[in-house]
Amino acid sequence: MRQSRKIRNQVVPTYSFVVDGETEIWYLQMLKRNERQLKINIEPKLPQRKSIDEQFKLVTDLSEREYSKVFWIVDLDTIIKESRETPKGKKTPLQTLIELRSKLQKDYKNVTVIINNPCLEFWLLLHFEKTSKLFDTCAKAETELKKNLKDYEKTQKYFTKQDNDIYLKLRPLLKIAISNSSNLGEFDLDEQTKAICEMFLLFEDDELKKYYEK
Repeated sequence: MRQSRKIRNQVVPTYSFVVDGETEIWYLQMLKRNERQLKINIEPKLPQRKSIDEQFKLVTDLSEREYSKVFWIVDLDTIIKESRETPKGKKTPLQTLIELRSKLQKDYKNVTVIINNPCLEFWLLLHFEKTSKLFDTCAKAETELKKNLKDYEKTQKYFTKQDNDIYLKLRPLLKIAISNSSNLGEFDLDEQTKAICEMFLLFEDDELKKYYEK
């Protein structure tokens, strides 16, 4: 079994995130801005499309550095779509993700994989609604979100607005979102395409909780 490098005498936990979408980058940047005690690294620095294998390589590379935790946040909407379009007999992106997730769980103890279906907008929606409805596209989740957050825009300007950014705007509802997210459970190999939001795994991390609950 491969062992991750030991953390050396860290007083303040350090977190690294691997994401594949611009909304995740903006949201985490605002988490970092508002919870200033947290030492957060976000990869890639700018939005860019990477394959599942490329993301996995980045996750494992980061896990060998001196981070307390590495979080890999994965949106399932595109992966499911691409899996349906995969020629018969070839490994689908979803199968690849499941295999790599299993390897990380077995061999990389400082890595947590967070799966959202369909996307981060579902996490934002769970700040307002307790729902297990499956939105088969991110656009549909966004439409539902706008019923509660009427001014919502999927833009960097909206997410990062000074003194009214997305994290700060929703922070009073964070515990509701954590509860609603947790109630959906974790990714289930027997129900691979159900509505899921594992963002609670981030916010229920024992070390991180000490900071954002202050």
